[in-house]
Amino acid sequence: MHVIEQVKPKIFRLEIPIPNSPLKATNAYLIKGERRNLLVDTGINRPESLATMQSCLAELGVDMADTDIFLTHMHPDHSGLIGKLRTETTQLYAHPRDVERLMLMLDSENRKDWAYKVARRNGFSEAEAVAMRGRRGSEFPEETDLQFAFVTEGTVLTVGDYSFRCIETPGHTPGHVCLYEPDHKLLLSGDHILGDISPNITHYWGDGDPLGTFMESLNKLAQLEVDLVLPGHRRPFLDCRGRIAELAAHHRQRLDEAFANLADGALTGYQVAARMTWDMRFTTWDEVAVAQKFFATGEALSHLRYLECRGAIIREERDEVVYYRRK
Repeated sequence: MHVIEQVKPKIFRLEIPIPNSPLKATNAYLIKGERRNLLVDTGINRPESLATMQSCLAELGVDMADTDIFLTHMHPDHSGLIGKLRTETTQLYAHPRDVERLMLMLDSENRKDWAYKVARRNGFSEAEAVAMRGRRGSEFPEETDLQFAFVTEGTVLTVGDYSFRCIETPGHTPGHVCLYEPDHKLLLSGDHILGDISPNITHYWGDGDPLGTFMESLNKLAQLEVDLVLPGHRRPFLDCRGRIAELAAHHRQRLDEAFANLADGALTGYQVAARMTWDMRFTTWDEVAVAQKFFATGEALSHLRYLECRGAIIREERDEVVYYRRK
């Protein structure tokens, strides 16, 4: 059974399942126009997801030949079906930084090598790193000939009665983009702002400051007049500024926790993640699936990088493994 919800005149929320995931579903949004439609995000590249999307489009009477696709970001639960849904007349829109990341991840061997190297560098055992390398990863698009029109800050996409302004909101990914409709005070927030869960802010290498840019992006959106937020997962919600304040407070608490875990000496990102509190059911860290450890470590690393960039801690490398310690 699929879910189609009309959230505004000619704007529909399509709930596209993510099999075997605690997230359960991605919200895609279909905006109907007089001549062309816009589909915001696609769902993951799985047969069940494609079948649901096709059923929703058919029920809404949508022809993809008359429909363009906008990606808020490159993660596979948002971009996975783009190759299967496009037609020769479908225009694809995304930010150039996320298109660059997506193209790198379409190479399955590159993707596997990346996961292995990141895991080993940040404290995973050899066995766990090999397990990460063996993950299927086929949820990304299979097509490698995807051609995009790039959007950046201020790009306007007009569909029917709506004119959406692109707002760059890096953090969750380097090129994450939200769509803001000022006349209707409407925000399509992708995974930048979610109503009842915290977006995953990860960092696996040693450059950039994803949590810092995420917090800056939150502050940018707090300046907007928003009556309704349409997020990439779970339910739409009303109090945009209130949710921004909650997310900022959440990350401040996580920063305190990450710093506290370094009280007794230097640790890897993996070791810090093992000591942090998570919304997962487990008794010991050893029980956690390696994929969940990978995401948790990425989240811990984004907080450690934030602290490092502000001079609170030091990063050092020993035998090609990165450690963090207090100054």
